[in-house]
Amino acid sequence: MNRRQFLQLSAAGTALSALDREALAQVVTGKPKRVGLIGTGWYGKADLLRLVQVAPVDVVSLCDVDTKMLAAAADLVAERQVSKKKPRTYSDYREMLKEKDLDIVLIGTPDHWHALAMIAAVEAGADIYCQKPISVDIAEGQAMLAAARKHKRVVQVGTQRRSTPHLIEAKEQFIDTGKLGKIAYVEIYCYYHMRATDNPPDTNPPEGFDYEMWTGPAPMRPYNKLVHPRSWRAFMEYGNGIVGDMCIHMLDMARWMMGLGWAKSVSSNGGILVDTKSKANISDTQEATFDYGDVKIVWTHRTWGDSVDPKYPWGATFYGDKGTLKASVNGYDFIPSRGTPVHKDVKMELEEYPEDKTEKDLEKHVAPAIRGHMKDLLAAIAQRSKPVADIEQGYISTATSIMANLSMKLGGRTLAWEQEKQKVINDPEADRLMRRPYRAPYKHPADTMA
Repeated sequence: MNRRQFLQLSAAGTALSALDREALAQVVTGKPKRVGLIGTGWYGKADLLRLVQVAPVDVVSLCDVDTKMLAAAADLVAERQVSKKKPRTYSDYREMLKEKDLDIVLIGTPDHWHALAMIAAVEAGADIYCQKPISVDIAEGQAMLAAARKHKRVVQVGTQRRSTPHLIEAKEQFIDTGKLGKIAYVEIYCYYHMRATDNPPDTNPPEGFDYEMWTGPAPMRPYNKLVHPRSWRAFMEYGNGIVGDMCIHMLDMARWMMGLGWAKSVSSNGGILVDTKSKANISDTQEATFDYGDVKIVWTHRTWGDSVDPKYPWGATFYGDKGTLKASVNGYDFIPSRGTPVHKDVKMELEEYPEDKTEKDLEKHVAPAIRGHMKDLLAAIAQRSKPVADIEQGYISTATSIMANLSMKLGGRTLAWEQEKQKVINDPEADRLMRRPYRAPYKHPADTMA
């Protein structure tokens, strides 16, 4: 696709196929996009370096409250990007955004910082790639969606199952064609032993780590080495546990594959049933039912014991009256009621992108999905259209997942959702829990966006 074809497509507002969108993402119009990253930890770098792989972007700004992590990320980006330039570095994202010279901002912070950073970035005129879940409470998500629409910014959420090549194939070949028949029940699940299990003593924060700024609007806890880096999900103060980490991916995937919007109601039970000695305060066991009327999606997680199917420790199983489809980040299996089963493994693209072979901590099987997600984002930016994981879809999947935790907190009672009012109905206590209090002096975006 050349520049003339690109301009013709843009002018016509033509709806793009997946192939067209990928081609459009490769078109360079003018100067390379100027990119900034807020949060240079594990997945922040994974996202940014996949973007560098698929487009001639110019990474000009990095921000983190950990000076050692920030410096290491700056060196790595300088090594990997075409210009070999070392990005500017900041300890406060607000200072970074004051420059107002970024076309794209990636949000790779812990969940409790997503809302404030994302809203500030769209106000500064940037398009966004925001990790999932988009927020730690439902009201934050509503404010983020409103800000994106108000400022007319493209926002892609990191629910990259929608851009996973073998899952796109499974959707197109077995769900879209009706080969599964009527799907009335979907199991989504995670049996990874991923919950922090130790109970280390609280200490002073390490040198070079601004724990006050890292905590931000969240409640101030004594510093503990479980908090940073990576294992902050052990605490509900910063996220939404395994539901906010793993369930949202598979719930979003199921919604995308089946064309589902809001659940009519959500109910959930669970808690800390086995691992009672850990400092972690997230559940180690949980079940949730997302009721879509004639379709039920049921989530199960245990961070102890064995998985039901060793080949699918994290995934989704779609039950239709003509067959079953098992899907995960590692592949899929279609088992028809009659006929020949079909198996597909993930393609890791290691020969196409050899730097993936040695990149520290990279999930090699997920890298192709992130690249596809970045291409889709670039295409949406070029056309000023909605990406495949638009902020509204991220909001729906995030809010629905959060409702599972609210139901569990309220003893398992069913929470009914009113789509028009965007609230839990007939349950004032649950409605109040849609919004968490912010630590002073930070202000909840629901107040500032009002």
